[in-house]
Amino acid sequence: MRRALPGMGQRGYGRVINIASVHGLVASVNKAPHVSAKFGLIGLSRVAALEYAAAGSRDSGGITVNCICPGWTETALVEPQILARAADFGGDRDAAIASLLAEKQPSRRTSQPKEIGALSLWLAHPMAHNITGAAIPIDGGWTAQ
Repeated sequence: MRRALPGMGQRGYGRVINIASVHGLVASVNKAPHVSAKFGLIGLSRVAALEYAAAGSRDSGGITVNCICPGWTETALVEPQILARAADFGGDRDAAIASLLAEKQPSRRTSQPKEIGALSLWLAHPMAHNITGAAIPIDGGWTAQ
């Protein structure tokens, strides 16, 4: 961001889309380093959004800085947690996922990385010129509780 934003400012157009986490919006026990980092990323993004909000125009697309905050997403990072929980359910992966998500994510459905990608593409469109400083959850209702 430090190196990219000045050039975006000169052009009057640019997009920064940071991937934070639902843990940038709510805390969980035993996750202090992760939660601290994600809260910090959202704060940093909001500062940059304010600093560049007036750059550009609707016609040029302006500069926006936003965060996407996924909840449970099927990635290699969460797979060990799923497998560990599956052991409690006789190896049933679907039961393990349902059990994990029941604790926090009301939809009880994981997201796919391509869903986060689709939101990123939309945020990158010039039409999204007035969405800046946002932390957008894709969390199946986790943060709505």
